[in-house]
Amino acid sequence: MPFDTARGTVGSVTRGTTNTNRLRRVDRWIVAQPALLHATDAFVVDLGYGASGVTTLELAARIRHVRPDAEVLGLEIDPERVRTAREQLARVRGGDGHFPAELRVEFDRGGFEVPTPGGRRPALIRAFNVLRQYDESEVAAAWARMAARLAPGGLVVEGTCDELGRVASWVGVGASGPRTFTVSLRRSGLETPAVVAERLPKALIHRNVPGERIHELLSALDRAWRVHAPMSVYGPSQRWISTVATLRHEGWPVIGGPRRSRLGELTVPWESVAPTGGGVPAG
Repeated sequence: MPFDTARGTVGSVTRGTTNTNRLRRVDRWIVAQPALLHATDAFVVDLGYGASGVTTLELAARIRHVRPDAEVLGLEIDPERVRTAREQLARVRGGDGHFPAELRVEFDRGGFEVPTPGGRRPALIRAFNVLRQYDESEVAAAWARMAARLAPGGLVVEGTCDELGRVASWVGVGASGPRTFTVSLRRSGLETPAVVAERLPKALIHRNVPGERIHELLSALDRAWRVHAPMSVYGPSQRWISTVATLRHEGWPVIGGPRRSRLGELTVPWESVAPTGGGVPAG
């Protein structure tokens, strides 16, 4: 993994693709996490926000509904992206835009070393659409480096999504390693949940082959979705809820109840999808 000796920055500049509301699905999951809700210090880092700071601003705006005391730091390796985001923030604080002027957000330069003012330890780190552009062999080290910066009980949320935020998946990583895996899909117009195969985290995207657990999960998900096609008359959300209930009945250790299913989510322990051939932590 590249290292900038002059700055101490770990990582590479990514493509920087970003869109308004692109990360709404993962943010909706983040605001329900105990790591944030029960944190002594509700300090959050958005690592690798891209060419625009909009998704960092959105994250801060969503978090403030559950933790009004929360502070968010957006980090990017590219200094031009930091400059752009700071200009956006200045406009927000000047009352230009739909974000609250008092939003508690800052932007700075940094990578997987997660530099923070005074060494402050975040309760949560969101790193989305970042590791997708690295090699699978680099995932474990990146997870460990980020997790080492967390406050006790903290969480790293690392994953990827499509350009419009309709298909997403992510891993929840704690100090001891990966904990959970989540799929979140827009059900309206969804032909098959297997579409998420193209947007799996780097740790799993090359493992969706027979013999691997993630392949078993996606196959079971697709099968249950097809079985419950008649539920479409009641709406796609009801079909998804029934699909997740079937997976639970089949023995998959689904985390969360119908409330999360209504959002198009499915969360399981990491052990349920961990690669069998090594390469990343088994949890």
